[in-house]
Amino acid sequence: MRLQQLELLVTLAEQGSLRAAAEVLNITQPALSKSLRRLEEEFGAALVQRSAKGVRLTQVGELLAARAVTVIREVARAHEDVSAHLGNTTGRVTVGLSPAVAVLFSPGAVARFRRRWPRARVCIRDVLYPQALHQLRRGDLDFVLGPVPATGVGADLLCQVLFHSQEVIGARRGHPLAKVRKLKDLSDASWILVGPARGPGDPQHLHLEERGMPPPKVPLECESFFSLLSLMPTQDVIGIMPRSFLSRHGRRAGLVSLPIEDPLPITTIYAVSRSDAPLSLPAQDLLEAFMQEAREVVNSQLK
Repeated sequence: MRLQQLELLVTLAEQGSLRAAAEVLNITQPALSKSLRRLEEEFGAALVQRSAKGVRLTQVGELLAARAVTVIREVARAHEDVSAHLGNTTGRVTVGLSPAVAVLFSPGAVARFRRRWPRARVCIRDVLYPQALHQLRRGDLDFVLGPVPATGVGADLLCQVLFHSQEVIGARRGHPLAKVRKLKDLSDASWILVGPARGPGDPQHLHLEERGMPPPKVPLECESFFSLLSLMPTQDVIGIMPRSFLSRHGRRAGLVSLPIEDPLPITTIYAVSRSDAPLSLPAQDLLEAFMQEAREVVNSQLK
């Protein structure tokens, strides 16, 4: 079995036709069919099903393709690691960031990383869980920085704490509720949801109904804190956000923190990677750059 045969199978799964896969791989269709036939003979099973609509993988083909993706990725990482060991500072790292991490840490972390890897390419994807974890498991991401479900992530993933984020409730300066001190006085508030439903930015996270309050009204939703910064100064809405984000960016946009005396949630942000696939050298260094940046932000809050 050769690596090219595994790449062929993965490409077939992605393209859904022999002709399209042959074009992507820059080989003739007869050569592709011959290579596929040899792979099927090696495993003693049919790997694809042909129909008038194209081809699709059999169950055995899907099992092999899933393994093939990992093999192809690990071979590419091995090349990167050897190249880095020989002094080459090229490479590629793809990381998924939650909205808070993207705003708070990516500028400083990427600057640190590029001083060490000036020729490497960093691909940053704005992702929300649980989709982020699906992409990580598929191998689309090297690692993810963000919150994880309360139920955990499973033994196939490794988690390490990046930082603990104290949440606050923010509003535009001059908002009628800007000086409210008790959550019970927010019954009539309109909220903006930042990030995924049931995530740290969801007012449901405050369990207001357990306090005898009506369900929160959420007329606005956004996936990024950049959208939040553009919306909140012009709207009579309040929203949950990290204290560090409001201190660094929110105040310049005219946002203030409500002086709530009730306890507010603390969200733990994790670095998550696959347990069966060690990070490449550039990915390790990028993760360490994010860890250093997080430590500096936390230390600055303690001063």
